[in-house]
Amino acid sequence: MYKIMIVEDDPKLAGLLQSHIERYGNEGKIIEDFDHVLEQFHEIKPHIVLLDVNLPSFDGYYWCRQIRSVSTCPIIFISARNGTPDQLRALENGADDYITKPFAYDIVIAKIHSQLRRVYGDYAAASAERTIEKDGLVLYPERMELNLEDRTSILTKKETILLETLLSRSPRLVTRETILEKLWDDTFVDDNTLSVNINRVRKRLAELGIENALETIRGSGYRLHTVWKR
Repeated sequence: MYKIMIVEDDPKLAGLLQSHIERYGNEGKIIEDFDHVLEQFHEIKPHIVLLDVNLPSFDGYYWCRQIRSVSTCPIIFISARNGTPDQLRALENGADDYITKPFAYDIVIAKIHSQLRRVYGDYAAASAERTIEKDGLVLYPERMELNLEDRTSILTKKETILLETLLSRSPRLVTRETILEKLWDDTFVDDNTLSVNINRVRKRLAELGIENALETIRGSGYRLHTVWKR
């Protein structure tokens, strides 16, 4: 069974979408709090997101970018905006497909199934998922997840890159220059921005019960120890 997250502020339409989704053996999860869509995305961990453009507080383009910062989960827009600029904007913000209202529910279901086959089923890439593992700590770069035993921490894109850099070199020192190059290429970044990202990684590790594993080497860089102090 696949989970489909429905971000649509018309309750009647959301309910009809849920009914059709569940008719085909999948689970439709309707979002009602439109101020905290990303938090609910983390809780639900859906396989696909159906996302309207016109939403309270923040529009669908905003939430599409937020989801894309942490996940490659397929996103299908459903919107009454049928202009080419709107569809292009959706795709440029990370959407996988765009359906205009009014629509036939069979078309929506067919497009959902197409994305499921592409990402999770018959048409999915056959290559094994890439992982980086150190002493039971497992990073899934494609999922942007960090696991230790039965605990999971959801990462942002930059947190994933930073942890991949530290884990792949652990327990060796990783210089500031190496980290800056990985995260921002040639863009100038001040020390405070780097410190903020390092502290975020420390918080992710702490969510798994790992304390004091990321050491700051003053004037040089950072070292991630492989013996976790829990």
